[in-house]
Amino acid sequence: MVAAGAGAAYWWETQLPGQLERAAKEGRLNDCLRYGEQLAALRWLGGKAPEEQGHCRRLKARELWEQGAWGPALQLQLQLVNSGTSTPDDQQLLLAWQQQLEAQALELYRAGKLEAALNRLSHLNAAHNASGTALGDQLEEDWNRQRFLKQRATLLIPEERWWEALDALNRIEHPWWKQHTLAMREQVEQGIASLREAHEREHDGHGPLDSNVPAERLNTLITEKLAQGLDDWQAFSGACKQLGGTVVEEGPDTACRR
Repeated sequence: MVAAGAGAAYWWETQLPGQLERAAKEGRLNDCLRYGEQLAALRWLGGKAPEEQGHCRRLKARELWEQGAWGPALQLQLQLVNSGTSTPDDQQLLLAWQQQLEAQALELYRAGKLEAALNRLSHLNAAHNASGTALGDQLEEDWNRQRFLKQRATLLIPEERWWEALDALNRIEHPWWKQHTLAMREQVEQGIASLREAHEREHDGHGPLDSNVPAERLNTLITEKLAQGLDDWQAFSGACKQLGGTVVEEGPDTACRR
């Protein structure tokens, strides 16, 4: 019985290459792949993976890719690359497909479509991993940071903490979030303009109280300290002190003088 079974298996193995070749020539790719898998299961009898199997995988992977079935296409192309019947062109195509999906995911992300970007990366198994270092994890982390900055500005605006709100908005880098915070930025800039106008009116009534430290350096230090989380007063007084000045107040006016 064992000998008979082995003989039947050997006979079928001798038939499979012909079946596989005919399926490949006729474009019956699913049949071709099935015959190839059956032949691979009989390799313990000494069979060798035929070129037709690689040919069918190559054609089927392209067909799936063109249909938008990116995950199955990549899986089949990877099987081809690892089968020993692949060519350098097959390896380059696999890499090109992977890069194309990554580029598409980044484009979707920049358009504000985070979930669509993560879905695209899932075909690469690059949406998430346990260590949080996958491209999808990085995109989610950046998205949450942009959202936090918007929320921070939203909380600061009612308190009229205009400079801190502006700092939060300035740190938003994502094009979609920039577009969706334009109204907030306009409100903040109007608030800052109102403060400046009020200061100018006070100067006109009481005479100017100007800082005599380098203005550009003072403004740079103030911005840096705001970015560290200090409020307007802490940032101004800290920057003034760092430049060797003293905060001078006269009515509503404040200046940094040496």
